[in-house]
Amino acid sequence: MSMSGEYLRVSPDELARLRASTASIVDYLYPEDEHEHPRERRLSVDKSWHAIHYLLNGVPWEGEPPRLNAVLGGEPIGDDDLGYGPVRFLTADEVQEVADALEDVPVFVLLESFDHEALNEAEIYPHDWRGDDQERDLVSSHYTELVAFFRSAAQAGDAMLLYLS
Repeated sequence: MSMSGEYLRVSPDELARLRASTASIVDYLYPEDEHEHPRERRLSVDKSWHAIHYLLNGVPWEGEPPRLNAVLGGEPIGDDDLGYGPVRFLTADEVQEVADALEDVPVFVLLESFDHEALNEAEIYPHDWRGDDQERDLVSSHYTELVAFFRSAAQAGDAMLLYLS
């Protein structure tokens, strides 16, 4: 079983309803009708989540907003644990801050710090970095998608849910 970084854009009104609700956030994230959350409102960075966080922040788990908020930040919402911690949320203002911060770090700058030995030493998931082009390309691709996803969410005034599944 692998850990995957997941994102879901929500409107500020929807976030307010979710925060006020006593219903399970899991039911919202995984509705019976898979079309309830259109593809353009969802993003998975798969196993790249921890490498992206580390390359942005220089540390395995900590960091400072807004870069921290790109992967591991946000406030918990609900009491559900998806197996790897709670679902977290970012407000629309925080999404804007993250979008701006990510645009200040082009993918080529992010990858300047990509060192498989450092990733392994820092115990960055999935803990078996080889340093090949395929890994770099995967992190690069997921980071590029993440930057675009945050920018699109910020332009729409959306909030965001973040979680590891």
